[in-house]
Amino acid sequence: MGRFKPLYTAPVPEKAILVGVDMGNSEWSIEESMDELERLAQTDGAEVVYRMVQRLDAPVPKTFIGSGKSEELVSLVRNLEADVVIFDDELTPSQQSNLERIVGRDVKVIDRTALILDIFGEHAKTNEGRLQVQLAQLQYVYPRLRGMWSHLVGEQTRGGIGSRFGQGESQLEVDRRLVRKRISWLRKELDRLETRRGVRSKARWDSGVYRVALVGYTNAGKSTLLNRLTNAGVYVQDELFATLDPTTRAMDLEEGRKITVTDTVGFIQKLPTMLVESFKSTLAEVTAADLILKVVDCSDRNADKEIAAVDSILKEIGADEIPSVVVYNKTDLLDKDGKAQMLASRPECEFISAKEGTGVKGLLYRVSQEASRGDKTMTVLIPYEKGLLMKMVHERCQVVRERYEQEGLLATVKASKRMADTLTPYEADDE
Repeated sequence: MGRFKPLYTAPVPEKAILVGVDMGNSEWSIEESMDELERLAQTDGAEVVYRMVQRLDAPVPKTFIGSGKSEELVSLVRNLEADVVIFDDELTPSQQSNLERIVGRDVKVIDRTALILDIFGEHAKTNEGRLQVQLAQLQYVYPRLRGMWSHLVGEQTRGGIGSRFGQGESQLEVDRRLVRKRISWLRKELDRLETRRGVRSKARWDSGVYRVALVGYTNAGKSTLLNRLTNAGVYVQDELFATLDPTTRAMDLEEGRKITVTDTVGFIQKLPTMLVESFKSTLAEVTAADLILKVVDCSDRNADKEIAAVDSILKEIGADEIPSVVVYNKTDLLDKDGKAQMLASRPECEFISAKEGTGVKGLLYRVSQEASRGDKTMTVLIPYEKGLLMKMVHERCQVVRERYEQEGLLATVKASKRMADTLTPYEADDE
């Protein structure tokens, strides 16, 4: 027997109790919503030890759940030695404070919003992503600040020597002022980065390159699809919000047209409003797209509800009018009958397995069709001294036929509206 016991340094997962209130006013059942909350908790490294659900017409103003359930929660926390209590809906600052007092100060009480913000903080990799998450976190924390130095106020109100001088600002006022200052700085910094992103976006717009954005519910396989299409090497993991930072890669379609494909942050039901606001510069990649591919996990029983959640957020950011194609991913997880049934019921959609590569060629053909919609077929004669324009024709147009004449390149091409406007001065008769 060894003299020393081994010291385990691996982090011990926090024990979490999940709490949900079924008010009967959501498209998602309480079980489905709690399942998703459990996945979020597990993504953040917690071990779920109990799930508590209560049926109410409306939340209780003081503690969100009823007094009986509050007492039951206290008992569960003690018996299960829970470290954190996670509510499925957003708590008001007063509700959170009251619950913390009831269950004990050594047990954290958070809500779905705080949990998502914590996951975002863990997964943000780029400077812009970290700033966006920090802004959302501070906006969430600001109304929940409470005085940590209340003993100073107690000393001040006792009277006696020194009490007449006062304590100046309370610690709470100092904290709020510091948070407001930090929020202001973050917004200015993000505005600066957004301006820089806008310049790059405008350059892509001016270039005439067709832009495709991948959107979808978190863990639908957007990053896997981007890797399959462009060999981007984006981080892929079977967890919620594995990728937060947008990644744009260029690729060529078979017809010769160059396009860009952008992977974006995943969506989720009850996505905090402050996150949508903080990530507006990232989501601008969606609003600037020519085509949106809505990637859906076809093996998920909540696929239709997830599409509705995605559509809701697209409407919120003003991207609901952009042409879109629904892409059902992970068909390798369906059995033969399930796949046949889905194909028959949704003929307008594309079905792929980004992991195995099946269906991707058909998806690219569909993208090519969408990109060619509104193209103009024209014959142009481009002088040899216009070498840059010749390069643009070969990169951004579908060349039907071409031949070199004495005056320059005579080509019949299918061009987008932007390229057609550029080429109009060089139109010629094709004899």
